[in-house]
Amino acid sequence: MATMPFPTISPMSCSHTFRTQSLQLPTAFARSRVGLGSWSPIRTSTTERAEVVSEDARHLQAGIAQFYDESSAVWEDIWGEHMHHGFYDADSSVSLSDHRSAQIRMIQESLRFANVSEDGTKWPKRIVDVGCGIGGSSRYLARKFGAESVGITLSPVQAQRANALAAAQGLAHKVSFLVADALQQPFPDEQFDLVWSMESGEHMPDKAKFVGELARVAAPGGTIIIVTWCHRDLGPGEESLQPWEQDLLKRICDAFYLPAWCSTADYVRLLKSHSLLDIKSEDWSRFVAPFWPAVIRSALTWKGLTSLFISGQKTIKGALAMPLMIEGYKKGLIKFAIITCRKPQ
Repeated sequence: MATMPFPTISPMSCSHTFRTQSLQLPTAFARSRVGLGSWSPIRTSTTERAEVVSEDARHLQAGIAQFYDESSAVWEDIWGEHMHHGFYDADSSVSLSDHRSAQIRMIQESLRFANVSEDGTKWPKRIVDVGCGIGGSSRYLARKFGAESVGITLSPVQAQRANALAAAQGLAHKVSFLVADALQQPFPDEQFDLVWSMESGEHMPDKAKFVGELARVAAPGGTIIIVTWCHRDLGPGEESLQPWEQDLLKRICDAFYLPAWCSTADYVRLLKSHSLLDIKSEDWSRFVAPFWPAVIRSALTWKGLTSLFISGQKTIKGALAMPLMIEGYKKGLIKFAIITCRKPQ
């Protein structure tokens, strides 16, 4: 399939009070920036609001694509082909080799949590990897299930590298990758037995549209697995996060090209709105605790430091924000969530 070019534009910033935004339409982005970290409603026509949404979306897409164009080679060189957290035993102390095993375990535990059958007659035959990185999950799942898999990413560099790795591993006949928008997936309805999103939901500016697309491309009876960064669930009577929480998330957003965050409860509500079945979720924060400290340690090695400076400003900016992720986890603001469900037959 043909890839789609993305413009070179600086990314947008973000807001963090998802509960106060619409869960149905991307109206949360019909806003204007009036000061650092602040947003206020604007009175515009429907056409003007649509143009604001479209422009913000293009800015965000470009920033995400450029960030991963720059950083993916650094990550692969140090951490390998899986661009996501590892799953660890609570309070474990691990080495770099263990981290790579933990990344595989994250895939395995996600499949287990979603009750993906070990019965070969019930294995998924068609898989989509939404936000595929350099294709580590796609290739693992294709080998495990003997399935055909397609991955999508906003980064042309990632798509090219993912296809090269598939060819090198003898999987080009089973796995392919293309540049595409997860909010407008280039697939017909009801195509995939397994819809996989491993740490891509946090990049989606319209969570309702994101979930809607996952549900749309899932085949009847298909499984949807979302593993993503969330903020904590809001308590009774809370309309938004506290100001210090919003400020911390904004600083992370600016470094990692993230739009508005949402909670696990928000994802569950969105999935319910599509009449999906067997919806369940869990906070896995305790199982990923060793990850960010290990990434920081790897960045502070001679190899890590030289790779960062060669890769470019966006990668360096992201590296400097890693302690903020640790702070968010420790203070209970950031949650590493898994949410799974099944499409009705």
